[in-house]
Amino acid sequence: MTRRTLLIGCGSYLPERILTNEELAVRVDTSDEWIRQRTGIGQRHIAADGEFTSDLATRAAERALEHAGLTPEDVDVIVLATTTPDETFPATATKVQANLGASQAFAFDVQAVCAGFVYALAVADNFIKLGQARTALVIGAETFSRILDWTDRSTCVLFGDGAGAVVLRAAEMDGADARSWGVLSTHLHTDGNARDILYVDGGPSSTQTVGHVRMNGKEVYRHAVSKLAAVIDEALAANGYASSAIDWLVPHQANRRIIESMAHRLGLPMSKVVCSIERHANTSAASVPLAFDEAVRDGRIKPGDLVLMEAIGGGLAWGAGLVRYGAPVMAKSGAVETVREEVVPIA
Repeated sequence: MTRRTLLIGCGSYLPERILTNEELAVRVDTSDEWIRQRTGIGQRHIAADGEFTSDLATRAAERALEHAGLTPEDVDVIVLATTTPDETFPATATKVQANLGASQAFAFDVQAVCAGFVYALAVADNFIKLGQARTALVIGAETFSRILDWTDRSTCVLFGDGAGAVVLRAAEMDGADARSWGVLSTHLHTDGNARDILYVDGGPSSTQTVGHVRMNGKEVYRHAVSKLAAVIDEALAANGYASSAIDWLVPHQANRRIIESMAHRLGLPMSKVVCSIERHANTSAASVPLAFDEAVRDGRIKPGDLVLMEAIGGGLAWGAGLVRYGAPVMAKSGAVETVREEVVPIA
């Protein structure tokens, strides 16, 4: 028997306030046409005054647990990926733990900017495979609007706020199931030499201020295309899959042209790519789980589908994860609720 990490539930949350391109054009020298042509973005959600990253994360986590048929008391670890914590410390994950009432869980934040969710997924997967946790809540949540310079059209048009979460659950499996279900592999990379092409010009150690996002867009685009292509190849090779085996690509929602480039490299039609950038913009660490949850909820991604997730962000940090969603019993019955009793016998 092999201990596997199954992805059995997901959830997301978007703030109520929507900021359209037309509204942004009143603030800065831009237009709906300019933004759409260069990014594919049409609107973004903005957190309300008094609405914090922990609030968004909590709502997404509650929905993910409900979807998985589990309760907060079932959770052993909470890994929250965010670049916009409520406070410098303690970790925003601790507030989420308290909000949920997940009294048995240890909780901490991971900071890898837009690649944060893939990093958090890798961390939680390792906890489960090492036997240090049975159930993990992995969240990506951002209030990125709080670190934007709203006079800089090269950055303020790109980002939005939101949260997404997934539930990971340990299972003992054998045979073909042990090789083909759950989190098959994750692949992480960093290049600190490129940190200056995407960063925030502030911090408690350097300036004692929060700062704003600064970006060299052309350089970020160049690095994103090459590095994401390489890590996609790495993930497929590690598992012995050809690109034709991928059912769905769930990419980081940074730029539609980058998304289309990755789809073209894989030989996937855009109908097999989850693209939510038009409605959500770039929600940093939240973008992958937000897009994943949307596609599960509307029935595109089904139990048994092979899903490739990828993201790149400041650092530079990038990574990919290959996941077969659900569990064998979910694929046969279409039900999430049966997983708890039938697929997860670990004491």
